[in-house]
This record gives sequence, structure tokens and C-alpha cells, in this order.
Amino acid sequence: MSDAPDEKLGKLYEQLMDIRQQMLELLTAAEPEPVKDYELQTVDGTSMLSSYFGDKDTLFVIHNMGTSCAYCTVWADGLNGVLGHLEDRAGVVLTSPNQPLEQTTFAGSRGWQFKLASTADSTMAKDLGYQLDNGDCLPGVSVLQKQDAGRLVRVSHAPFGPGDSYSPVFNLFDLIPGGPGDWQPKFSYRQALS
Repeated sequence: MSDAPDEKLGKLYEQLMDIRQQMLELLTAAEPEPVKDYELQTVDGTSMLSSYFGDKDTLFVIHNMGTSCAYCTVWADGLNGVLGHLEDRAGVVLTSPNQPLEQTTFAGSRGWQFKLASTADSTMAKDLGYQLDNGDCLPGVSVLQKQDAGRLVRVSHAPFGPGDSYSPVFNLFDLIPGGPGDWQPKFSYRQALS
């Protein structure tokens, strides 16, 4: 007699947790990569990447594609909801290729509370693998650590993509019969009143 669907799902969840543990072990074993202390742009002028650590020794750098990407908005909306939890453990900065004023205006329209930095005049996104040679940006996250003498290193990173575990939207849609179907994220879901 074959396993009931719940039993099969339970076994798959166990396998998923085992794979996740293996991935964490690989991340932990990876050699840290040196990272320059990039100069980034904000609405208040320039700031150094190292300033976003605050009093923490770890920093999440969210690589966001900016105002052109509705998927990036889904990730940032979700991360904004847990920002306080993240900032209790590490610094957090959301970067994008948008100019600072456009970036700040868009973040304000979303209610985002992130510290923001523009990579428009920096090679940081490209150097970290989140900007292609043609200038197109990619979404993801880099985790940096500040070491002795202010040395910065990247200890891990992960790309973002539809269906990943960095937004609960995708995992919750998977529970719906038919999954996400042809759903695509939008910048706004409010219907205009007629």
C-alpha cells in the first residue's frame, strides 16, 4: 500500500529541510570574499557602504532592480514587514540602480522603512555579480561582515527569483490548487473607482 499524500508530503518536507541544512553548511564553509568600501549615493549625499553596518558586524545588502521590477517590489514589500527583526541582528540596506530621489520617492510610496543607497554611480552591483555587462541588474541579497581593521568581506549571497523562499507569496500560492497560475506581480492591486 502506498503512502498517503500527507505522509509523502511529510517525507518531502524532511528532505527539503535536509537539503536546506546541507546548503547552510556549504555557505558556512565558503571562503569570505573581500569587498571594497563602496561610495554610494543617497538623497543626503554620499555614504560609504561600511556606514550601513551601524553598530552591527553583519550587513544585509538587498540588491533590488528598482522601480522597473514588480517582482523586486514583492521581495522588498515582504522584507519590509520583517525589517525590525532583521535589524535586531544585522544592518540592512536596500540598493538599486535608481537615482536617490527616484529611489526615495518609490520607497515612500510603498511605505518601506529601509535605509536606501543608489548604486547608479558605483560598480558595487556589478562587482558583486548583481549587474550584467549590459547594465541590467539582478535581484538578490549579499551578507557582508566587518572584520578587524574595518575590512569588509562577503560571507554569503543568494539570487532572488520567482518561486524562491525569500518571499512568502510564492510558497503560499503553491498551496492553492493550480499554484500561482499565470499570476504576475503588479505595483498596485487597487481597482480604480468608476
